[in-house]
Amino acid sequence: MACPAVLIPGLLRGSAGAICAQAPLLRLTPSTLRYLTLTSVMQSIRKTDHLERTASVIRREIVSAAKVCAAASESPSVKSLCLLVADQDFSFKAGQWVDFFIPGVSVVGGFSICSSPRLLEQERMIELAVKYTNHPPALWIHNKCTLDSEVAVRVGGEFFFDPQPTDASRNLVLIAGGVGINPLLSILRHSADLHRQRANKGSGYKIGTVKLFYSAKNTSELLFKKNILDLVNEFPEKIACSLHVTKQTTQISAELKPYITEGRITEKEIRDHISKETLFYICGPPPMTDFFSKQLENSHVPKEHICFEKWW
Repeated sequence: MACPAVLIPGLLRGSAGAICAQAPLLRLTPSTLRYLTLTSVMQSIRKTDHLERTASVIRREIVSAAKVCAAASESPSVKSLCLLVADQDFSFKAGQWVDFFIPGVSVVGGFSICSSPRLLEQERMIELAVKYTNHPPALWIHNKCTLDSEVAVRVGGEFFFDPQPTDASRNLVLIAGGVGINPLLSILRHSADLHRQRANKGSGYKIGTVKLFYSAKNTSELLFKKNILDLVNEFPEKIACSLHVTKQTTQISAELKPYITEGRITEKEIRDHISKETLFYICGPPPMTDFFSKQLENSHVPKEHICFEKWW
């Protein structure tokens, strides 16, 4: 049976920032649709609301139904979700985020995808990691979300790494602060997939080296550290990481110690990786993002080689 569709006007922006005449098509199961139509026209109620902050950012047209298929605590303050998205028209580029529509919640969330596009292609799943805050979507995820909860998602964002097979080889430097790791983990995982494809098939995009700089308050707040170290160990000549902690009060485990630096990521560490073949991706709190993007510009890195996104 074909699913009904509903139009959500006023939420899709074109490349010039003007509202497109065509409204996005929402493909949902009937049960999800009954709830979501109650909040079909979302209005910003906070100055830091996701829809207001990203009003001029390009979005995909399609809003797709999703079902929670797994959840876990990634740290004392961050919960991860795995969503099953059956809609074959749903796709994303490594680094992008989703508008996150929750039945009965009048505020739309905005969360970066931390999984790779390959996981979606193979298993129709995406992963998110959401920090606890008083923002209604985050509260719902931490306090009310259960297995099989139904939501809806729509892809957006201009912060991504999506090289084509014939593009010039590039090195990547990824600079993350706190939950700003999410889109950069997606890019890191995508980079690993590109390495595997090249090794297995001898074709596809030839990626250079990838260096991740990742800062958090302490080691318990370094999200996905096992996943990150697994990739470092799988590709020791291609992927490296430097994990920074700023307020560590407990002993650092022997496994992590070789990768840990106490103190913030420094300008010199980043400057040592500048080359004409290197792209820089930065995501973290606005002061951190502003600082490193400005320092790179001052070091004569072309603006088109500096990509940044701020989380709030």
